[in-house]
Amino acid sequence: MKQFLTVFEFELMNFVKAKAFVITTVLIAVLLGAATFLPRFIDMSELLGTETTEEKNDKEEMKGAEDAGEEKEQLVIYDETGYFEDLSILSGAFEGAEFKAVKSEEEVKKAVESEEADAGFYVIDDLNYRYYVVNSGLTDMNTMIFDEILGNIHKQVYCSEQGIDYASFVENYEAPVNGETEVLGKDMESNFWYCYALVIIIFMIIIMYGAMIATSVTSEKSNRAIEVLVTSVDSSCLLFGKVFAGAVSAFVQVGVILGAVLAGYSVNHEYWGDYLDMLLDIPGSVLLTFAVFGIGGFLFYAFLYGAMGALVSKTEDVQKTAGPLQMLIMLIYFVVLFQLEKVDGMIMKVCSYLPISSYSAMFVRIGMGKVDLIEVIISAVILYASIFFVGWIGAKIYRMGTLRYGNPIKIGKALKDLKNAE
Repeated sequence: MKQFLTVFEFELMNFVKAKAFVITTVLIAVLLGAATFLPRFIDMSELLGTETTEEKNDKEEMKGAEDAGEEKEQLVIYDETGYFEDLSILSGAFEGAEFKAVKSEEEVKKAVESEEADAGFYVIDDLNYRYYVVNSGLTDMNTMIFDEILGNIHKQVYCSEQGIDYASFVENYEAPVNGETEVLGKDMESNFWYCYALVIIIFMIIIMYGAMIATSVTSEKSNRAIEVLVTSVDSSCLLFGKVFAGAVSAFVQVGVILGAVLAGYSVNHEYWGDYLDMLLDIPGSVLLTFAVFGIGGFLFYAFLYGAMGALVSKTEDVQKTAGPLQMLIMLIYFVVLFQLEKVDGMIMKVCSYLPISSYSAMFVRIGMGKVDLIEVIISAVILYASIFFVGWIGAKIYRMGTLRYGNPIKIGKALKDLKNAE
């Protein structure tokens, strides 16, 4: 334990005192924190969808002015019923169009064919009409609008024939239905985005800081400092100390950056139109699960990255050796993201028990689905048991690999050599 604590303290200080670490942490935290103040000084209402009523009215006025300068759609109508003697009924419904009444169906056809009119209507009765147009466009909404107008006329005619008060009929026939939704489980719609954000955060932590640990192991091997270390300190303490120090430094850096962002947003949330309030309202159960499984997932992959770093002698070879591991992490990342809308499906249930994917799948299920406590406990036990197993294997690979130089060692050969050594 003493050796582990010594290695842990030494590696942690190396990580957090490094100029690159300090500068990156401070710079990103300041930039992102400052970015939360932008809506105070820059109009971002259109981007955020937080337009004021005045701005909307101004836009409508500008749109009206633009429409006034555009050529209006010309429409003709022949009405045998006399329902449309007042063409203002149609002009009000057909925005930006001008109607002209003609005296026969033939005149409607002739006006459309000669392109004097863009389209025309021939009203037969309160339920039937014909629509004439030369070429029917994909965005032609004229028939849909006319259907609604003629449908309302039909209701008026029916009420008149049956002696029914039309106003009373409309009030009851088209009465709005008020429905209230009471969520007994999880509100997936409101929880979706913060689960999405947390999946991205843990993915980035594993990819970025896992590679940092692998590079740290390789750099010690390349300058031969490892030859002294492995003869005086147990290899398990070396790897465990390095991995846990990397985990602490990673979460410290991410915590500082997220803290700066959330603090800045909490001060300026009104200017953002409460756009990111979901990030401030994450349930405690989800945050706790995210911490338990997020830390576990990072440690699981950090040990694998450490072992990969011991298999190469040059830092430029780290990416090549760790490539398959990164592909696995990315595969899990996309699987979980694509299953966010099916959190209670079989794929997510399986992923929530596998140590390679439970670090993200389980807290997503807790945030958006239905999970029993016993399932969470079983998944956590499997994950942390796998961490110690991978750490034990990784320490053996670490000791064997750090004393071998030259070309990168393949993981299959390393495991085979370990088996033969036993």
